[in-house]
Amino acid sequence: MATYDGLFEATGLQGWCGETTDGPLTMAELMARARGEDAADVATPLMNTPFPSLDVLHESCATIPRSRDMTEAVEQGFLAIKDPLKVVLDPITQPLSWALDASLELFQAVPWFIMIPLLVILTWFSTKRIGVTVFVAAAFLFMSFINFYDDAMQTLSIIFVCTLISIALGVPIGIAMSRSNALQRGTIPILDMLQTLPTFVYLVPLIYLFSVTESKLYGIAIILYAIVPVVRLTDLGIRLVDKEVIEAADAFGMTARQKLWKVEVPLALPNIMAGVNQTIMMSLAMVVIASLVSAPGLGVKVLAGIRNLELGVGLVAGFCIVLLAVLLDRSTKAALARVDVSGTAR
Repeated sequence: MATYDGLFEATGLQGWCGETTDGPLTMAELMARARGEDAADVATPLMNTPFPSLDVLHESCATIPRSRDMTEAVEQGFLAIKDPLKVVLDPITQPLSWALDASLELFQAVPWFIMIPLLVILTWFSTKRIGVTVFVAAAFLFMSFINFYDDAMQTLSIIFVCTLISIALGVPIGIAMSRSNALQRGTIPILDMLQTLPTFVYLVPLIYLFSVTESKLYGIAIILYAIVPVVRLTDLGIRLVDKEVIEAADAFGMTARQKLWKVEVPLALPNIMAGVNQTIMMSLAMVVIASLVSAPGLGVKVLAGIRNLELGVGLVAGFCIVLLAVLLDRSTKAALARVDVSGTAR
């Protein structure tokens, strides 16, 4: 008999359970049959009593579904809403594909002798640090020298678009959260889920919703993964603004909008910029994973090194990713260091 037959007999649920159906033999049944024993007569030792999971209970009660029945129900439920969901999401997310494709074309169309000086000049004006500027120039020249420039530009273009969209969406959400405790309580579990969900899991539902040839497939995954820090730190920064400063703004007769843009956001700017820095880093981390679903860039080289067992290609591409992450991190942190409590450059 099955392990929990006695439980259903004692509770009088045999009628509800019905007759057990024949299914694939368990390992214990196969071993018992090989020894010429009847599996029903094989008693389970007390110390080996299995946990009453769905599969174990199903052996005693056919009405209880198996775990594979549950996973199949989840899959069928998702497939049932796939087409209506796609009808809604396609027009909303199509601009993301256009932005990613246009950014890739732009970054690749600009010649290296224009792009690299442009990036160096941008770094200088945003950081005013000679060391950081020289490092950025040396990093891009090095990647160009080893013929990884095009891949680095593709990765940089994806980060550029996804970071801008994450900031454009994340900062308003963070501001709204700072205004409402109820909204914050409702949003934090969602942010926790997005932050702890394994990176590969982001791609599973998106592969069913969008074609792997569409840029928005990996764009949505990157944005969902990278938007969390800027939302959290925007909310935190505004909530940390000194209450006495808010009271002083009220005494001057400022409206809620004036307080937000002239007092709270400038004072919260260091925290917001820290969130932007982390968003850039998380975008870069997800770009490598997104290369599994046709995202171009340095991640493709890493995958090529793994698939073809080319150790050198994988290591050099990984080093270039690290180099890109370091220069982006140093640049944004140097720009953050120039932001004082008033939100203006020193």
